[in-house]
Amino acid sequence: MTIEIQQPQPYDLVGQTILIAGNASGFEGTLTILITDGHDEIQTFTSNAGALGTKQFQASVDIPADTAFTLNRLYVTVFDEGAGAEDEDGNSLPSPSVTIPVLFGPQILPGYGSYWEHTVEAGETLSAIAQDIYDDSSLWPVIHQANQHIIVNPDRIMPGQVLRVPRDF
Repeated sequence: MTIEIQQPQPYDLVGQTILIAGNASGFEGTLTILITDGHDEIQTFTSNAGALGTKQFQASVDIPADTAFTLNRLYVTVFDEGAGAEDEDGNSLPSPSVTIPVLFGPQILPGYGSYWEHTVEAGETLSAIAQDIYDDSSLWPVIHQANQHIIVNPDRIMPGQVLRVPRDF
């Protein structure tokens, strides 16, 4: 079986409901979705992949409010639970799986609902952007965390960079 996740893309900023879609091909596969931060996890059944063909799959996974995620980076894994393949010596082969990292908005900004895109202008800083957007310069870490995959040093943002600014509505 082969599995391809088309949504979300790596480091997408996701909310309380994560929409997952892609393609899978194989022989009578059963796809399962696992979402984890390494400490807590949510597992859900999604779909049968069918017989000898490619099938699109999609799922909507609601993250319960009482989930004990402690990190803002989650990992979405789609795997074939019914693989059961063996090598030439009869040893079980690992189930096919694909894992992508996503950023969990509610862990970055309480009440997260969406984000705005902001194009950095010459001379701007994260604290200045936070002051403009949130009316509070001390909230710059929210912007940094939502863009941790592209901002290595929060003191060095570049003109032209497009940053995601989380919003709580």
